[in-house]
Amino acid sequence: MKKYISIFFIIVVAFACVEEDFFGLSSAANITSLVVSNQASNAVIKKNDRSVELEIPAGVDLSGITIQEIQLSSFASSDKSIGDILDLNDPNTISVSAEDGSIAVWTITAFVASATPQLDNGDLNLWYKTGSNYFEPGKDAATTIWGTGNPGTQILNKLATIPEDLGNDNLAAKMITLDNGSLAGAFGTPISAGSIFTGKFNSDKIDPSNPQAAIEFGTPFSGRPAKLRFKFQYEAGPVNKDKNGNELSYPDMFDIYALLEVRFGGKTERLATAWYRNGDLQPDLTTIEIDFTYGELDSSFPDYMRPVDHGFVSADSAAFILPTHITFVASSSYDGANFAGAVGSTLIIDDVEMVYEE
Repeated sequence: MKKYISIFFIIVVAFACVEEDFFGLSSAANITSLVVSNQASNAVIKKNDRSVELEIPAGVDLSGITIQEIQLSSFASSDKSIGDILDLNDPNTISVSAEDGSIAVWTITAFVASATPQLDNGDLNLWYKTGSNYFEPGKDAATTIWGTGNPGTQILNKLATIPEDLGNDNLAAKMITLDNGSLAGAFGTPISAGSIFTGKFNSDKIDPSNPQAAIEFGTPFSGRPAKLRFKFQYEAGPVNKDKNGNELSYPDMFDIYALLEVRFGGKTERLATAWYRNGDLQPDLTTIEIDFTYGELDSSFPDYMRPVDHGFVSADSAAFILPTHITFVASSSYDGANFAGAVGSTLIIDDVEMVYEE
């Protein structure tokens, strides 16, 4: 299966290169992504105006904003790069040069972030249709903070995460654990668990044997919420199995969690954790609130809540610092990344909110 997927991507890339050469030198000079230090949310990029708006928390020195990521149109270059400083006390500019030599001057501005931010499209009412004719959460691909596993599973003609119409113009996210079929099962990938997360799905990193390899988790965020609130509905599938098809002695469960993180200089540290794992039948949408625990988790918390490849912020800083990112994840089968779960497990989630102390 990996062989066929690799061939597919080679054909796509080759065809894209032929198209680019056929039409001559590109005149595209767009900023497609911009991430800076202390950013509180995704940059608002307006191609028609050639402008980028950046949300920065109050109290941050706007004269020392550092570019952490900048992505441009294919074959374009700019007069600013990663590590360069932007003074955003007043509007600044970035000049982007297209492949054909034409230059576009982009205006970069900053505005003060809310002290009580929410996740964009947290009510999950906005869904857009992709070029492959399925729906993903968000207004469009360029601005959404949400991703799902669908870009990987649609290769198998399966969509494990879909919009759910609750009536009265209210949509939610419905996640279903699906049977991938006997062929996929023979390759050790028997199921696909439905999932939704903050972050991006990088199709260039698709690996059928490792569902999370293509996921870049997290989105900029600068609040210190006290609780995570959401609505959910759940029913576990009848038979819980591991990736080898062996029936497990315990039922399937879902995962819903939010992690506040501090990312700086290529290093990530966990600031706060809110996690809910459960397998009980919940036939109707119900609202629940989960506390955020700031700082290191003590021995009363299960191991699965702890970071795997990084640590926690220091005890002193946990009491006051702001996060730079939030990773939110919901999945119909908690161990779906390891291809364990019950076919038919179904999780519906709606109205994801951050609750702040008054």
